[in-house]
Amino acid sequence: MKQPSFLNDRILPILTVLAALIAIWYLCVVWLNAPFVRDQAARAGTEIVFTDLVKQTMNEERPVLPAPHQIVTELWKTTVTMPITSKRSLVYHAWVTISATLSGFVIGAALGMLLAIGIVHNRAMDKSMMPWVIASQTIPILAVAPMIIVVLNAVGISGLLPKALISAYLSFFPVVVGMVKGLRSPDNLLLDLMRTYHASPSQLFWKLRWPASLPFLFTSLKVAVAIALVGAIVGELPTGAVAGLGARLLSGSYYGQTIQIWAALFMAAVVAALLVSLVGVAHRMVLKRMGEKA
Repeated sequence: MKQPSFLNDRILPILTVLAALIAIWYLCVVWLNAPFVRDQAARAGTEIVFTDLVKQTMNEERPVLPAPHQIVTELWKTTVTMPITSKRSLVYHAWVTISATLSGFVIGAALGMLLAIGIVHNRAMDKSMMPWVIASQTIPILAVAPMIIVVLNAVGISGLLPKALISAYLSFFPVVVGMVKGLRSPDNLLLDLMRTYHASPSQLFWKLRWPASLPFLFTSLKVAVAIALVGAIVGELPTGAVAGLGARLLSGSYYGQTIQIWAALFMAAVVAALLVSLVGVAHRMVLKRMGEKA
């Protein structure tokens, strides 16, 4: 029997989908950028053939939709060829955003875990806090972010902390929900067994509830760290920040630099993937330490 190969089962399907997406993208580039090229040719009183039309749509300075090779070129220029301390380096801007993301993620995760423990162990807190936790996420972050920035600036707090608090506001919710689910996941038979051994509440928590909640916790942390990055970027927009991926998006929109905007978006996607991967590595290490398979 033929054994499944990693190339055919994993790599080939991914490459096929990627090739299809790139082909569709290039078709959209020609379609969206063609009106501008035709308008320029009409103003100059010249006719343009299809091959020249395609070539020009893929190499416009400020296209409606940049071509993939333009974005790759911009990413290479702003990450590899420039010093990381340069204000034009995407690595520099990514690090500014990552700093706010990780700060907010730590605050949000800690707050989420504390709230979850309180909700599980205190009935009054469960009835009073959980509805407010859910209601907090119905408010659009674009409405909350400017208020947080204005209030904190009024008391003299600016810089990293306001962005971190916005990230924490977004990231604590999945941690609360996942942790509550995890702490309540042990079967009643196991809880009764622990009680027959006269286990104290702390022993019940550390020996049963906490280990059972870890898979749920790390799954929630993956969601939380990704959404914390979104919060950090959103937090940079109303502040008129001069550093960070949000600042790159903002300056690109001001000056019509669509290639810069798309390069910042791709860098944000790469950063999110790296952060989620790091949480995944921590997850596997913890499960291995516990003697389980990730």
